[in-house]
Amino acid sequence: MMIKMTIICEAIEADNGLRIDVYLTRCRDDMSRSALAHLIESGGVTLNGKPVRKNHRVSAGERFVIELPEPTVSEAVPQDIPLDVVFEDGDVIVVNKPRGMVTHPATGNLDGTLVNALLAHCAGSLSGIGGVLRPGIVHRLDKDTSGLIIAAKNDMAHASLAAQIKARTVLRQYEAVVFGNIRQDDGTVDAPIGRHRTDRKRMAVTDMASRPAVTHYRVLARAPGWTHVQCTLQTGRTHQIRVHMAHIGHPVAGDPVYGHKKSQLSLDSQCLHARRLAFDHPASGERVELETELPPYFMEILKRLGF
Repeated sequence: MMIKMTIICEAIEADNGLRIDVYLTRCRDDMSRSALAHLIESGGVTLNGKPVRKNHRVSAGERFVIELPEPTVSEAVPQDIPLDVVFEDGDVIVVNKPRGMVTHPATGNLDGTLVNALLAHCAGSLSGIGGVLRPGIVHRLDKDTSGLIIAAKNDMAHASLAAQIKARTVLRQYEAVVFGNIRQDDGTVDAPIGRHRTDRKRMAVTDMASRPAVTHYRVLARAPGWTHVQCTLQTGRTHQIRVHMAHIGHPVAGDPVYGHKKSQLSLDSQCLHARRLAFDHPASGERVELETELPPYFMEILKRLGF
């Protein structure tokens, strides 16, 4: 008998009127919309004990129960998926991850992930500290956040990189387009982040069960109603930049979870790119500084908004 995992998502005011598949995509950003649509059609999503119809419109306060089957695989498998490798040697590999690629396998995304691609590219030579589903993974990027991500090829490199992240000596610098005009040229958001009070898939600025979170931002350019910013992480909490920018009233353009109708721009995901990464090489100790170009989707948004 297959074991199922139960997840509860409670809609809030900002979710009013959303179609159920769109709403669930916001709650489960680690699952594709097609996978969620299949769950809905198969009766895996219920409201008040009854299966939800695919055309259901969400109302604030509704509590949806999602039953997810546990993954049927015990470990990630290699897949020949093209990678944009920015840096690689015997200890580490840095990849420019495309928007839409999940970092590691999880329920709803058992293959096609960065880990699957890395296992094939590195011929299985990845650190084992992260476990069989997250080999080599030291940090992660959200599915729809593009940009630089580093993986460790051995346990020594993994331990070194994890220690550097903990010591906050790894530079992780992003660029984003955010809603509204930020008046000051630079600033810092110092606000603790924890799980949302009612929706466990969302993060929020909260004093309850939260962890310190600090984001430094700098304005790169302004256009009517929008700002192009550079964000540097001092800490690395889940969804940190997205939560912090929304907290100060400037959600990331296209963010389906923390944005609002005016910030969507008819996009299906956030305009957020991990552009710069710097770290001390685990073996040599030399500083490695890497930068990638802004991807086409990001450049198109800048052009569309008149930057």
